[in-house]
Amino acid sequence: SMDTFASYGASEDPSEGDKIMHAQLDTPSGLTLMASDTPNSMEYTPGGSISISLSGENEDELRGYWEKLSASGTVAMPLEKAPWGDYFGMCVDRYGVTWMVNIAGQAS
Repeated sequence: SMDTFASYGASEDPSEGDKIMHAQLDTPSGLTLMASDTPNSMEYTPGGSISISLSGENEDELRGYWEKLSASGTVAMPLEKAPWGDYFGMCVDRYGVTWMVNIAGQAS
């Protein structure tokens, strides 16, 4: 599904009306990808302007993604217990894409 800035009344700038405010793609395996365009008021840097968040409760699957993504990249924040109670980590893969991994509801 996709919604524009205009459909939310989120901008008074007519040139932003067709920009995407919320886009969501759900995969058959249960992954959800979300995206949006950059508003004119924010700096746009091609190549460094994407981050992907992987969230869920399947610890084995999410730790597997984390290990593969971080092994060939750079860890910005280790996958550790976060203040909100989940396990969270952030890394940049070998292609320069930022990944955030959040494992929900894990007991310590």
